[in-house]
Amino acid sequence: MSRLINMLITQGYLKSDALIEAFSHIRREDFVPEELAAEAETNIPLPIGYGQTISQPLTVAVMLELLDVKAGQKVLDVGSGSGWSSALLGYAVGEEGLVVAIERIPELYDFGKKNIDKFGFVSLKRVKCVLGNGADGYPEEAPYDRILVSASSEEIPEAYKKQLAVGGKMVIPIYNSLAYIEKRGEDDFYIERFPGFVFVPLIENSSSI
Repeated sequence: MSRLINMLITQGYLKSDALIEAFSHIRREDFVPEELAAEAETNIPLPIGYGQTISQPLTVAVMLELLDVKAGQKVLDVGSGSGWSSALLGYAVGEEGLVVAIERIPELYDFGKKNIDKFGFVSLKRVKCVLGNGADGYPEEAPYDRILVSASSEEIPEAYKKQLAVGGKMVIPIYNSLAYIEKRGEDDFYIERFPGFVFVPLIENSSSI
């Protein structure tokens, strides 16, 4: 087990056996530019070009623990960037699940898709990569059991509320906090906030990380 994963476990950010296994198999170094591979084990965001970053591992661990993805579920990943979160989710949903990964920047879409398929997830149709409008979600595959958003918004977009299945969970940055949402009925949302996180903004009519 890597030093990074041991640190995340020791500090209480990685808790579930399923996510520890996913982090162990889906290595961050496979999702950063080649010249930054030596820094992939550091617990900091790293640039991936076009003004975007691959998120801090601590942040990704917190978000995925809150999301609580199960095998066989359908997950929407908005702002997939270099593909790390999408690949982690692809590992978590297993052979019967599906991850829809949306990225707005064509060059990052290509980079992320290539990275995700290092694990065969695109070829196996476990992860569907979409170039386009993350702010509107992806209604073609809705409803989703889980929605992960890696860009900050002022409020929860209505599109995500509609596309989340009843009983589903969503994690999205709102200002400088993480919002954890459970959809308990068509118009019944439980929301809990966790402060202290910083993300780039969600761009209207597109996605970003």
